[in-house]
Amino acid sequence: MKRKTTQTFTNVWDAIADTPEEAANLNVRYELMEKIAEIVRESGWTQAEAAKRCGVTQPRMNDLLRGRISRFSLDALVNIASALGRKVSIKLDDAA
Repeated sequence: MKRKTTQTFTNVWDAIADTPEEAANLNVRYELMEKIAEIVRESGWTQAEAAKRCGVTQPRMNDLLRGRISRFSLDALVNIASALGRKVSIKLDDAA
């Protein structure tokens, strides 16, 4: 009988991504989506109101608020954050 081995990952993106670069991209997109969703929630906007302010359609806003990360590029998320009057900055740390 073969022994099963268990892999351990630092985050979910490392587990599902094919490369460290893809995992890093997924992580940045996730963080940006979470911040945008937080702004929408705290502002009390409906999806339609948020979509209008962000320059996207209501179904697209629904995708963002439901965390459908595969439907958003980093560029698209930066554009949405900018439409909300936010400045996006990236911080580089040494890889662990």
